[in-house]
Amino acid sequence: MKIICTRTLLADAIAGVSRAVSGRSTIPALEGILLQAEGFQVTLTGHDTEIAITTTIEANVMEPGQAVIPAKLFGDLVRRMNGEEIEITTTMNGTANIKGASAEFDISSFSVDDYPTLPTPGAEKALEIQASVLNEMISRTLYAVSQDDKKPVHTGELFSIEENKLTVVALDGYRLAITEQEISSSQQLDIIIPAKALTEVSRLMGDGEEVVKISANRHFVVFIAGGYTIISRLLEGAFLDYKRVVPQGYRTRVEIDVKMFVETVERASLIITERLKNPLRITFGDNVIVRCQTNLGKVHDSMDAVVEGEAVEIGFNNRYLLDALRNSGCEKVVLELSGPLSPVKVLPSAQDLEQGKRPFQFLVLPVRFKND
Repeated sequence: MKIICTRTLLADAIAGVSRAVSGRSTIPALEGILLQAEGFQVTLTGHDTEIAITTTIEANVMEPGQAVIPAKLFGDLVRRMNGEEIEITTTMNGTANIKGASAEFDISSFSVDDYPTLPTPGAEKALEIQASVLNEMISRTLYAVSQDDKKPVHTGELFSIEENKLTVVALDGYRLAITEQEISSSQQLDIIIPAKALTEVSRLMGDGEEVVKISANRHFVVFIAGGYTIISRLLEGAFLDYKRVVPQGYRTRVEIDVKMFVETVERASLIITERLKNPLRITFGDNVIVRCQTNLGKVHDSMDAVVEGEAVEIGFNNRYLLDALRNSGCEKVVLELSGPLSPVKVLPSAQDLEQGKRPFQFLVLPVRFKND
């Protein structure tokens, strides 16, 4: 294989596909990037058996062929080259020669025969969605994905695809995030996509007006946009029936300014540490009172809010509450409370919906006080 291509294009492509490259694998070739040169282009692939990312760039292909080059070293070399073009030549003895302006490197490459075959999902087209919309749906819910491998199915997000609606759900046992978008779909199915794959989709597909094409079957999902194709295995198992845990109705309704509430909670959190994890005591009555006490001290703070219904005091994990508020993307949110031990529902305010904010529902489980 012998190719010449633009350095910046190659550097960007390496950076993109490297996100799917194994840092350390029992299959050494998976620590490399597969290059396939043919015609007037070269296709780069990163693959770790769970997720694969491919992209194609223009190149002057003087000799077609394939090579697997160590990803980290390859990226570092190309990024630091001082020429506008890069020339790559590979030999039968497993060496890749990389030239750029005054610099020339000979580095060891992996055998192409050792590189696992990419999955061929044969997935059917499920839907198309604007990149910015998909990006927002992922970023708004990803914070609630479980970090605990004890229930692997919850380390991903549920994509529930219907004829006219896409619902994205994430949960970790302490909080739940749901967002919806009207779509037109040729399939109706529920798939569970690993958080890692969705993180890469969000980063690589961008947040512009380009359309993302999503295809899926029972085992794989494929995203295509922005010059990238991302193939991911799906998580298998039964996702929690989230509709059953969302409270219906409420006893107390609170409309509150997000920025002020975040600042109030952050101040109270100053006396909470990893070792001293006492909950916040928040009373919703004539106004909102935030209290906390640990061995570092105690705090009492308050702020105005519009409170309707019964007064109630609820215990919160400060981090879980802050995550919900920060990911709302709203100026004001509505809290619907059904009692001191029931999940708290966080919703966008009518004002934010009128301004075009996407509908969502967040749930935050309360914390029991020790004397309850």
